[in-house]
Amino acid sequence: MANMSNALIGAFPAGNAYRVIPQRQHLSPQRRSHGVTTVCSSVRGSADDVFLLDYGAGNVRSVRNAVKRLGFHLRDVQHVDDISKASRLIFPGVGAYGQAMDRLKHLGYVEALRDYIQSGKPFLGICLGLQLMFDGSTESGGIEGLGIVSGAVSEFDRLKGLPVPHIGWNSLQERQQSRLLADNKDQRFYFVHSYRATPSEHNKDWVLASSHYGEDFVAALQKGDTYATQFHPEKSGAAGLALLKNFFKSYTEEEANPAPVIRQLEQQHVNGTSQGLAKRVIACLDVRANDAGDLVVTKGDQYDVRDKGTAGTDVRNLGLPVQLAGRYFVEGADEVTFLNITGFRDFPLGDLPMLEVVRQASEGVFVPLTVGGGIKEFTDADGKHWSALEVASEYFRSGADKVSIGGDAVVAAEEYRRTGQKTGTSSIEQISWAVVVSIDPKRVYVKDPVQCSHNTVKLKQQGPHGEEYCWYQCTVKGGREARDIDAVQLAQAVEALGAGEILLNSIDADGACSGFDLALIQAVSDAVTIPVIASSGAGSPEHFSQVFNNTKASAALAAGIFHRQEVAISDVKSHMAADGLPTRT
Repeated sequence: MANMSNALIGAFPAGNAYRVIPQRQHLSPQRRSHGVTTVCSSVRGSADDVFLLDYGAGNVRSVRNAVKRLGFHLRDVQHVDDISKASRLIFPGVGAYGQAMDRLKHLGYVEALRDYIQSGKPFLGICLGLQLMFDGSTESGGIEGLGIVSGAVSEFDRLKGLPVPHIGWNSLQERQQSRLLADNKDQRFYFVHSYRATPSEHNKDWVLASSHYGEDFVAALQKGDTYATQFHPEKSGAAGLALLKNFFKSYTEEEANPAPVIRQLEQQHVNGTSQGLAKRVIACLDVRANDAGDLVVTKGDQYDVRDKGTAGTDVRNLGLPVQLAGRYFVEGADEVTFLNITGFRDFPLGDLPMLEVVRQASEGVFVPLTVGGGIKEFTDADGKHWSALEVASEYFRSGADKVSIGGDAVVAAEEYRRTGQKTGTSSIEQISWAVVVSIDPKRVYVKDPVQCSHNTVKLKQQGPHGEEYCWYQCTVKGGREARDIDAVQLAQAVEALGAGEILLNSIDADGACSGFDLALIQAVSDAVTIPVIASSGAGSPEHFSQVFNNTKASAALAAGIFHRQEVAISDVKSHMAADGLPTRT
């Protein structure tokens, strides 16, 4: 993801430890190349000459897995000379612009990378790899980029009222003809970023495609055989794999001067649905060890995951996590979330089975993966301290794109509300935009909101004693312990601390299959500007359309109805599309 936490991007491997690269604070004089050379096919090397420039940030395992799926072999850039040796170069990037440039300078890669791109040999930049090609970024007071493409990268305008970061599946408006997008007409691709470049007269010869999110922004670049995408093809399902396959095809001279093919947004349709950022449908897998010690997918009713039948009280087994994740990818889930509800709480990095689940799932699931459970700082039995960032980084290296934090986020939010100060030490601040904060609230009914110190909502149905209002009390430890903070207060606090998304559960609605708690979701999604994922209570396709039509939720998540095959993901999306909701189908 572009422009994630400074701490996350500064945590580059140094043996078995991590070190933080200081953030640059000044934009030095801009430098721009004068063009990209068109290279004839005779200079192309073999597949063994395809290099990946991994400068130590984020989940590059997914890129490796996608390229492997296509039958190609990637070599790592291990020395500056490897860049010039490459016949094709892939440069994925996530995180803070300035720290990425600092890291490239520290490795001595900047001039070699500029020279490679200017040579015209095949190049593919991904996410931050696209942004770094521009003159610079306004992030952190102004940072100089590679200067290949004219323009500065800046943050999305939060005053437009849209959630930032821009997360999810968006459509493209092609501005040139290109082999790269030849097999992807009317497809959506997966984006996750807070900063963007904008098309202009100065860079129009580079802009291959734009997307729209309150305004047009650059979604893809091309000149000759040099490409870059703001979206993540390795996380964009079949469409992304097709794009990567096209990148490996030989460039032809006929493509040197592509004709403009700008189409009017109002005339475009994507898979029969409206243009723009799609509402996401997420499959969630609660994973825990059963009594035999095997990791299984389970689902509880109000968080109780044990069967109560005559056969005993074993953990409810709804399938194996890797197999189910693969099934949901094939069925069209926009994301897959693993929540480890047993979690090696005293030693998260000892959770080798869960790490292996993520590794195996990432080999065949080419949509975003989120992992939750035990992502926090801890001290092991030998007295060694591990930061939350180090724990999260192990999951990122294993194939996760985001991590979910629950109880630890409540503690951080309570401290922030008490002091009004950011310490930089909380799990949220360390990992920042890669964090999905999981909130587990329950209703507390009140007769008079004036007498309540928490944010209340008016109910459509009265409480058990005729109450017309309630507030949503946050809980920890699987709902067993209530805290004196409500869901709106918690959401606002974790947003201030830098969280990227909110996963909003409901203890009252969980397992009821009677619909999402719309009052809760509306209250929280109205109170924050980061994306909110609705969870708990889905029982039919209509419930998904209902939550999107009545709240500002960016995504909706379900578990049991998908595991038990009571509702198909395709049925959910068909209903959403028929209801006029932007949908990836």
